[in-house]
Amino acid sequence: MPKLQFISIEQLLEMQANNLQFKVIEVLGQDSFNQGHLPGAINLPVPKEMTSSELIKAAKAKGLKITDTIVVYCASYGCHASTRATTFFLKAGFNKTVDFKAGKQGWVNAGLELER
Repeated sequence: MPKLQFISIEQLLEMQANNLQFKVIEVLGQDSFNQGHLPGAINLPVPKEMTSSELIKAAKAKGLKITDTIVVYCASYGCHASTRATTFFLKAGFNKTVDFKAGKQGWVNAGLELER
């Protein structure tokens, strides 16, 4: 299994600026997603009781492929859902998955807009 990698907001913005192909996944619940999410994000809630096999099944239902580059995020540095989900993805063979640990709060704190 590849090592867990965190990316900074600068790295995420660089990926966008270079028009790299990647999927942005918010792992918070639907209500949180509806209040605002990173531009282009897909909502894939990961409750604490979710297993890795359930997450992978849900990811495939959302159209994610094992070859996709995936950026996972949640609420903020204090939220651990993105790290747990990233680990699940990596264990399942989604080897190009990274954790945007700053999450929504880091995005907003940088003066960037959420999509609604």
